[in-house]
Amino acid sequence: MKLTSIVIPTYNGLDLVQQAVASIRSYTSQQDTPYEIIVVDNGSTDGTSGWCLQEQLAFISLPRNTGFPAACNKGLRFARGDCLMLLNNDVTVSHGWLAALLQALNSDGKIGIVGPVTNYASGKQQVDYPFHSMNEFHRVAKEVLTQSGEQVQPVHRLVGFCMLFGRTLYERIGELDERFSPGHYEDDDYCFRARMSGYSLLMCRNVFVHHQGSASFKRGDSMELQRLVEQNRQRFIDKWQVDPGIFI
Repeated sequence: MKLTSIVIPTYNGLDLVQQAVASIRSYTSQQDTPYEIIVVDNGSTDGTSGWCLQEQLAFISLPRNTGFPAACNKGLRFARGDCLMLLNNDVTVSHGWLAALLQALNSDGKIGIVGPVTNYASGKQQVDYPFHSMNEFHRVAKEVLTQSGEQVQPVHRLVGFCMLFGRTLYERIGELDERFSPGHYEDDDYCFRARMSGYSLLMCRNVFVHHQGSASFKRGDSMELQRLVEQNRQRFIDKWQVDPGIFI
């Protein structure tokens, strides 16, 4: 059975990565969907590396914060899996999430990247499923997983909070572009490159995960964040001569 490598970059977010790992362990079956977790500690000073060691997690400890794309790339180089997952540290997964994403990814050789829906994202992946606690979230997510009707939807773009792709795609189009460090639009760029290489993208409407949303960036200055977003949007335009806004 194929192994999935789940790469989680983190920077001074021990509480977040603890929740993310706990949800993976609670809602993912090693027997049905074998996986490994790789935490990339981006120069944290909050004890993340020590906790990973205590929990017997594979981890990479970096001396400084290299940004999201570079941390993802380091994790992907370390990964052993046939399938590769980039997961934000502020995501809580739900019952059956990985099996459903893998089913969508493996349903057709032309599918390059798949992703779930969530409560917080830009674009089509954000859905309005009401819940008022994490217990309610998990109840709703379980209902969504078994709902009838359209379960997957072709899209032009997937947000990088939870992206699953095969090693074949990774070996063909390469790593995340680190010119977008410390983050934003590296996921748009990766999706664009996948589509240019003939792959399609699928949004899995039956997989609902919880996303706090830009948790690491929110801890910084909001004006600086806005400048970064605009700067990286321009970098995308300069690289491809296309405004990424048309894919949202």
